[in-house]
Amino acid sequence: MTTTISYTPAVEDRTSSLPLRLMLAPAGTAPALLDGAWWPRSRDLTAELPALTAVLDPLWGRITHVTVNPTFWPVIPRKVPVAGHAVGVGWFTAEQDPHKLLLLSYTVGRWDLLVIPPETRPATAARLMTEAADPLGTFTASALMNEAEQRRIAEERELSLLSVWDSEGGHGANMPTSRSPVQAVIAQVPDATRGI
Repeated sequence: MTTTISYTPAVEDRTSSLPLRLMLAPAGTAPALLDGAWWPRSRDLTAELPALTAVLDPLWGRITHVTVNPTFWPVIPRKVPVAGHAVGVGWFTAEQDPHKLLLLSYTVGRWDLLVIPPETRPATAARLMTEAADPLGTFTASALMNEAEQRRIAEERELSLLSVWDSEGGHGANMPTSRSPVQAVIAQVPDATRGI
């Protein structure tokens, strides 16, 4: 069973009042390449990490450190204050997948989450979250994002081709057009009998 977490922080958390968008692999399943997915609302780690760690601390033990690849994060703070403690933030370029967030807990271990870009369409984000939380998943974070981008390109191409087809008489070619009653009567009269 996959866990989808909808967490609305309390007012004193000083974080967004919107639900956290997070899906985790079922507890106790065999380790996969990803432990789930997180769909932050922005690329601001200082604003986004407190709500994430508030949910994960009770589940996974106190999160003490987070690492990211700086490719998609414009500012990487050294520490982020969260409920009752600070989480250290580090970064790696070549060593870490740019679409992944690593969470570390000294007492329990490490978790890898796919980070879905904030601007992702909801349907795509839902599909990515489900795939990343699959305990049998074999895709890396970047592989999932590349697959999603290929799907987006294919969908746009299909919509473009349908638009061209429609503009050239595609869908509407066999459909009756609306005519005035006079035009409809004239259209039914054979050419030889039309008169002057």
